[in-house]
Amino acid sequence: MFTIRPALITRVIPDSIGAEVGFEVGDRLVSINGKPPRDLIDYQFLCADEVLKLEILDALGNTHEIEIEKDYDDPLGLEFELALFDNLIECNNRCPFCFIDQQPPGKRQSLYFKDDDYRLSFLYGSYLTLTNLTPKEWQRIEQMRLSPLYVSVHATEPEVRCRLLKNPRAGQIIEQLRWFQLRRLQIHAQVVICPGINDGSHLERTLLDLASFHKGEVPAVATVAVVPVGLTRFRPQLDELTSVTPKKATEVITQVRAMQNKFRASLGTTFAWLADEWFLIARQELPPASHYENYPQLGNGVGSIRQFLQEFEQVANSKLPPLVSPPRKFTWVVGNAVEKAFEPLVQRLNQVKGLEVNLVALCSQYWGQSITVTGLLTGEDLWQGLQGKDLGDGILLPSVMLKHDDARFLDDMTVADLTARLETPIFPVSGVEELIASCIVNEVGSYYNKLYS
Repeated sequence: MFTIRPALITRVIPDSIGAEVGFEVGDRLVSINGKPPRDLIDYQFLCADEVLKLEILDALGNTHEIEIEKDYDDPLGLEFELALFDNLIECNNRCPFCFIDQQPPGKRQSLYFKDDDYRLSFLYGSYLTLTNLTPKEWQRIEQMRLSPLYVSVHATEPEVRCRLLKNPRAGQIIEQLRWFQLRRLQIHAQVVICPGINDGSHLERTLLDLASFHKGEVPAVATVAVVPVGLTRFRPQLDELTSVTPKKATEVITQVRAMQNKFRASLGTTFAWLADEWFLIARQELPPASHYENYPQLGNGVGSIRQFLQEFEQVANSKLPPLVSPPRKFTWVVGNAVEKAFEPLVQRLNQVKGLEVNLVALCSQYWGQSITVTGLLTGEDLWQGLQGKDLGDGILLPSVMLKHDDARFLDDMTVADLTARLETPIFPVSGVEELIASCIVNEVGSYYNKLYS
């Protein structure tokens, strides 16, 4: 049974309808025109009306009824603590490669919750398996046209997918794709490759099956991302998984590239993309920007490095000055998977007179990985990798390492804790513009908005 809770308002956008009416942070939205919204999807749908009757619970527990008249598509300007106002749909699969099961015990509780929720997939592009949906939820997807969704397919052969998900319902994937096709709804798919299980001929079968649904004005399968399995030292030791080696990565790249050529000829699109990690593991050059079309699988790490490099070049050409004063020195810490790709960026930064940026590329001892993407580095990894080094005026820290809206690493160490240990300021940066701004302003980060407004 799902319990709908009043939605906690955490921000009221200035000059919005909500601000004019008098909404405050801490208020809770109970209902809109008599209907309690289950999630942001309901909220957006119910707000798309000209007359709204809202029931609000204020921070003191008092109930208020407010009537608003507005244009049909005017937003209220409210932001909420959570996207879902009822229970998350939990995952009942037992995938051996699930990152949730590859973490040590004793960390924050949210790290151990397995969701398989179609609403988060629609709103934020998170992946679900479709195995946990009830008939009522399938009906809602159809009625509200919740498309596209992002689906972890992994394999289309029933026995292989059941083996991977450890769920007998996992074998229904082809029938489920036909369901999307008949209703002109769309998915983006991902295939996590587990060597010896769903690679080789199984991967070929999966991509061909998925490509058969890429037809018509609204292809049921829009794109596919092929991703290498990621393993940590905390995973159950009796599983059947093996890591992706450089040899295996090269093999997969060769296989998928051959299929991409066929897809471009038959479908007019590359259709199936390789995640950047394949090229990093195989120590191969990344494809050019033109390869990625409109970057449809960016959230899966498909083309994210190439896009970052391209954006850096554009911003550096327009924002980097010939010199900075007073001189400054920074340590930019990243995962060692991107070390080679980022070396030209550091060289470009160091062309600025008075600026010295040292790239420190780390692997994760915490997770037990020899090749690590930046987002998986933990506070402990940084402490082990940076202690005793000359870190200069501060550390440039990609915010992808941190919990959203919380300066906390995956191992629960906080930025404040690490700053105290290293006795060096740490400056989280999000994206190219913040990185460059942090390097050239007099007080790191403090002039960012002024500089780029």
